[in-house]
Amino acid sequence: MTQQEIGSALAQAVKAVREKNPSAPSITNTVTQDFVANAQLAVGGSAAMLYLADECAAIAKIAPAFYINMGTAMPFYAETLPKAAQALHANQTPWVLDPVGIGLASLRTDILRQFKNFPPSIIRGNASEIIALAKLWGLIESSGGKVRGVDSTEKVSEAKAAAHALAKFTGGAVAVSGEEDLVTDGKEEILCAGGSALLTKVTGGGCALGGVMAIYLAVANPFIAALTATTMFNLAGTKAAAQSDAPASFKVNFLDNLYKLTAEDVANNFRLVGSLENIFELSLQAPELKNILE
Repeated sequence: MTQQEIGSALAQAVKAVREKNPSAPSITNTVTQDFVANAQLAVGGSAAMLYLADECAAIAKIAPAFYINMGTAMPFYAETLPKAAQALHANQTPWVLDPVGIGLASLRTDILRQFKNFPPSIIRGNASEIIALAKLWGLIESSGGKVRGVDSTEKVSEAKAAAHALAKFTGGAVAVSGEEDLVTDGKEEILCAGGSALLTKVTGGGCALGGVMAIYLAVANPFIAALTATTMFNLAGTKAAAQSDAPASFKVNFLDNLYKLTAEDVANNFRLVGSLENIFELSLQAPELKNILE
């Protein structure tokens, strides 16, 4: 896709969400539900937080998209999450998976292993989580690398092979979050710059990003949905950082800017700044990526 084609697709996704107000129900981290829901509402979507297995299975049949986040795993998730994934798969409902804390204990590992049979449309996580999931599903060799709680011990660049393998297996997209975010469909890679380090000082930034990806997944293909959400988060983060000097004010300004962004804002701030071996880079501040291209 050319820069113009990608920019047009992002703009169309933003407009479609604002016009249709799609719902993307979530089973997500109990610590971050507020941020996830408010971010989904800010971009023009509708939010619903679920727990019970029968409710999740029922809503999976009617929702246009869905979000599953492994955050604060509960004992009953052993029943709820596999049933939800199975229902989503059976109804061909697109969904986003955030494998938070993969490898911490057997419950998460067992559930995530089952998800291989009902693959998500988008997988979003930090580099360590993406690598760990690809290893768990037997898509890359299992050696080295550890996940430290919800933090990453690897760089985004180290997760490229795992992201490609996962995207090719699912037929969807993978988004790796870090200082620069990587979005791939297994064939093309796009690096997204921008945002702010202050987002890492607010609980739930990654969870909220996954929830917003699910909103765009209701109106666009996985690659465009993941890229639209990532681009909007980076743009809103950059704007909020210019208005804030601490986490609390940043969170408020971030949500306000996310709400105010237009399709034109997203399309105009999308910049295809270079290519190398089918790797494309996006940046709000292109000079910062100069070393990557050289």
